[in-house]
Amino acid sequence: MSYLLALAGNQNCGKTTLFNALTGSNQHVGNFPGVTVEKKEGSVKGHKDAILVDLPGIYSLSPYTAEEVVTRDFVLKEHPKAIINIVDATNIERNLYLSLQLMELGIPMVIALNMMDEVRASGNSIHVQKLSAHLGIPVIPISASKNEGISDLMDAVIHVVEKNTPPCKMDFCRGEVHIAIHSIAHIVEDTAKKSGYPLRFAATKLVEGDQPIIDALGLTEDQLHIINHIVHHMEQSLGTDREAALADMRYQYIEEICRECVSKQQETREQVRSEKIDRILTHKYFGIPIFLGIMLVIFWLTFSVIGAPLQDLLDMGIQWLTGVFSDFLVHVHVSEWLHSLLIDGVCAGVGSVLSFLPIIVLLFFFLSLLEDSGYMARVAFVMDKLLRKIGLSGRSFVPMLIGFGCSVPAIMATRTLSSERDRKMTILLTPFMSCSAKLPIYGMITAAFFPNYGALAMISLYITGMIVAVLSGLLLKSTIYKGKPVPFVMELPSYRLPSGRNVLLHMWEKAKDFIRKAFTIIFIAAIVIWFLQSFDWSLNWVEDSAQSILASIGSVIAPLFAPLGFADWRASTALITGLTAKESVVSTLTVLTGAASDAQLSTALQSIFTPLSAFSFLAFTVLYMPCVAAFAASRRELGSLKSAVLTALYQTGAAYVVAFLIFQIGSLFSFCCILFFSHRRKKRGTGHCNGCSCCSHPCHKPSQEP
Repeated sequence: MSYLLALAGNQNCGKTTLFNALTGSNQHVGNFPGVTVEKKEGSVKGHKDAILVDLPGIYSLSPYTAEEVVTRDFVLKEHPKAIINIVDATNIERNLYLSLQLMELGIPMVIALNMMDEVRASGNSIHVQKLSAHLGIPVIPISASKNEGISDLMDAVIHVVEKNTPPCKMDFCRGEVHIAIHSIAHIVEDTAKKSGYPLRFAATKLVEGDQPIIDALGLTEDQLHIINHIVHHMEQSLGTDREAALADMRYQYIEEICRECVSKQQETREQVRSEKIDRILTHKYFGIPIFLGIMLVIFWLTFSVIGAPLQDLLDMGIQWLTGVFSDFLVHVHVSEWLHSLLIDGVCAGVGSVLSFLPIIVLLFFFLSLLEDSGYMARVAFVMDKLLRKIGLSGRSFVPMLIGFGCSVPAIMATRTLSSERDRKMTILLTPFMSCSAKLPIYGMITAAFFPNYGALAMISLYITGMIVAVLSGLLLKSTIYKGKPVPFVMELPSYRLPSGRNVLLHMWEKAKDFIRKAFTIIFIAAIVIWFLQSFDWSLNWVEDSAQSILASIGSVIAPLFAPLGFADWRASTALITGLTAKESVVSTLTVLTGAASDAQLSTALQSIFTPLSAFSFLAFTVLYMPCVAAFAASRRELGSLKSAVLTALYQTGAAYVVAFLIFQIGSLFSFCCILFFSHRRKKRGTGHCNGCSCCSHPCHKPSQEP
C-alpha cells in the first residue's frame, strides 16, 4: 500500500532540486483540488510505495497566500505519514521559523539540512547532532545539488514512518506567550480533538487570530470571549500585538539553538560572490539593459547559431519520413482523399510544428540555466521599480516571467499575489508576454522574411509585448484599477551553478508537453483544416482551396485585417485556428499553402505577406487573446465569464491597434522614402527611378544616371 510524504520548505531553499533527486523522472504535475496552485508528486526512487508531494514554497503556515493555505490544508486533511522539511543551512535562522510551525502539527518529521557543502566550504559549521537533540527530530545534512546524503535522508524518513514517531518537543514557548497558549489549549482541548486538529497547533492559531481555524473549530461565544481576554492580556503585558508576540517567541528560541549549534565565522563564498555579482546585474541603471542583452544573446543562439541548423536537420528528417510514408501509401493503392488527408493534412500540419522542437528545447535550456542560477529572482527585483510606475509590484513580474513559457500557469501563478487589484491587473497584462507556443510562428516568419536578423526581430517582438503591457498598466492604473501596489518583499538566493539534472528535467517536461500538444490539439486541428480546405459547402472535392469552405469563411473576416497589411484569407484563417493553440497558425498555413518543406513554406508565405505586413502579423500574434486554455484559466481566476471576455477583447483590441500602427506608419515611411529618392533623381536630371526595391512601380525608361 502506498503512503504519502510531504516535502515542505521556504522558497529558494533547494526544494525542487531535492524533489528531483528523490523522484527522478517519476513525476506528475497537476493542480491541487479546487485551486490552481501547482501540485507536483512522484514515486521515490527505491521506495515505489512512497509518494512524495512537493508542497509550494512558503515561509509560514499563516493563511495569507494560496500556497500557505494549500500546504496547511494538505498536511491537515491528507494526513501524510511524514514531512520532509528542507532547510537552507546557509540561512538556518530564517528557515527554522517554518520548521517550528510544522512541528506543532504533530506529524513525524525529518529535517533535510541542505547546502551543507557551502557551509563547510566557507569555514562555518553546524553541530547536527546537537540541533537534532534540541528539536527532538532527526536532522540529516545533505547537498541536494550534488546528490549527497539523499540515501541517509530516506533511511531516516522510512524509520520515522515505521515507528510513527511525532516530534518529541513542541513546547518551546515561555513567559506570557506560554501562559496564553496553554490556557487556550485547556479551553479548546475537546473541540480540537473533535475537529481533528492537533491541540498545540490549534491553540497557537487561536492566539494568532487565524480566522479559518477559528471558524473550523466552531467555538461558542463564551469560549471566544475567554480566548480574546487571554490574548488581550498577553498583548498588554508584552506591549505588542499577537502575531509579533508569536514571532518573537519563535525567533528567541531559534537564536538560543543557533548559539549552541551554529558556528558562523563569515559569510559563505556563495553569498560573497552573489553580492559582488549583484552590484552589476541589479544595478539601478544597468540592470534592465543587461537583462535585455542576455535575452538578445539567448535568442541569437537559439534562432540562428544553434537552433537553425538543428531545425533544418529535423525538417529534413521529417521530409524524408513523409516521403517514405507517401510512397508506401501509393504502393498499397490507398484512395486519393486518404493520401491527401495523411500527407497534406496530418504529416504537413504536425510535421511543420514538430520541426520547431529544437528551438523550443534550446530556448528552455537557456531559461532553465538562468532560473537555476538564481538570476531570474534578480530580474523580478530589477523590474520592481518599473512595475511600480504602472501600478504593480515586482512580485507581479514572476507570473509575467512564467508567461514567457506558457500563459496558463502564468495566470494561475497570480494566486500568489495578496492584492486583488494586483492580481486582476496581472491576469490582464500577462498574456502580452510572448509564450513559447508562439515560437514556431516567429521561427516561420523570420526564416521567410528576416533570415539574417532573426535575433533582432525576436527581441523586438518581446519588447513590443513589454511596451504594450507597460502602456496598458498606465491606462488601467488611472481608470479601472486605481490604487497603490502592495510592498514587494522577495528573498534573493545566492548564485549557484545550475544543476544538470534540473535543467534536463525542465527541458524534457517542455519537450514532452510540446510533443503531446502536437499529436493531440495540432493533430485534430490539422485534420479539421484539411477537411475545410479540401471540400466546398456541397461537400464536393475542390482542386483549388480558394473554392473551399475555409476560403469562404476566411474571406468574410479577411477585410478586417486589410488595414494591418494581410487581407489574404489564409492569414486570417490561421489566426482563428490559433485560438485553439498558437502552434496551429503554422500548421494551418502549411496545409493551406500546400508546402511540403520549410523552404517551400517560406516561398509560399512571400506570396501572402510583404516584410512589413509579415512583421505586422507577428505583432498581432504576440498580443491578441491567448489560446482557449489560457482563456479558461482567466475565467477561473477572475471568477466571471464577462470579465474574461472583456479581458480577451481588450487584448485583441490592443493587438489590432499596434499591428495597425506598425503597418500604416511603416507604409507611410516607405512612401516618404520613395518620394524622397524620386525627388533626388528628378533634381539630378532623371524623371524616373532605377527600379530599386523602395519603389513599387517599374521604370518607364532606363535611367540616364551613370
